[in-house]
Amino acid sequence: MPLEDRGGFPTYWQTFGAGPRKALAVHCSLASSNAWAGVAERLADRITLTAFDMPGHGRSADWTGEGDFLTLATQIAASFIEEPVDLIGHSFGAVVALRLAIAAPDAFRTLTLIEPVLFAATRGESVWDHHLQNDARFGQMLDDGDREAAAEAFTALWGAGVDWRAMSDRNRREVVARIHLIGAGRPALFEDSGGILVPDALESLDMPVLLIRGEASPPIIERIAENIAARLPDVGIATVPGAGHMVPITHPDQTAGLIGVNLDRAA
Repeated sequence: MPLEDRGGFPTYWQTFGAGPRKALAVHCSLASSNAWAGVAERLADRITLTAFDMPGHGRSADWTGEGDFLTLATQIAASFIEEPVDLIGHSFGAVVALRLAIAAPDAFRTLTLIEPVLFAATRGESVWDHHLQNDARFGQMLDDGDREAAAEAFTALWGAGVDWRAMSDRNRREVVARIHLIGAGRPALFEDSGGILVPDALESLDMPVLLIRGEASPPIIERIAENIAARLPDVGIATVPGAGHMVPITHPDQTAGLIGVNLDRAA
């Protein structure tokens, strides 16, 4: 698929499967639409899944740094919705999905949130303080211009469990080249620039929602999931044993199975 103007931005996108239900998936930071291939293959007879590359990711155009990254990603995602769909998001993509669902809840049959990183949902808790300390060290590496150290530190916490030195040279170069994009999401994740946590926003989501987390993910993920779930009318939380943050890639069988369960709740 060539680049196409979506939400005013040159965007690459692709579709997977040929199932009767339309679905839209939003990938995590530093990944691309290819991250959904394994999950989509396992749901190919149930859904036709559209996935796009966020700005600066995959084959989409580079992000210029102008405007709010969450808003831009949400506008791109919205451009693919022509009828009610099942919405799936991972990590930062799950925050995009939440922003989109709150803006237009009638557009979605179900909502599946995999490891949402809306850190602001834990503000005032001990996990929030601990995360701020880790983030400060990461930010200092970027300020010092040590992009490789920042990339290694980030993937150690949020990657697929592969040691930095065991990654291919190409993969390491790609992470280093895009590591600045992590900062693009800070207003959304730390300050809730999207207004996801304002009163009555989450409460307005009456579609079936499933939160999926990895058992071995950083502790703040569990608290984010619990705090979001506490405000949703129709929600479940599932934990994938042995999985970390990149559960859709490392555990596609379990992830697809859980998404299928949520699909069944709005048959």
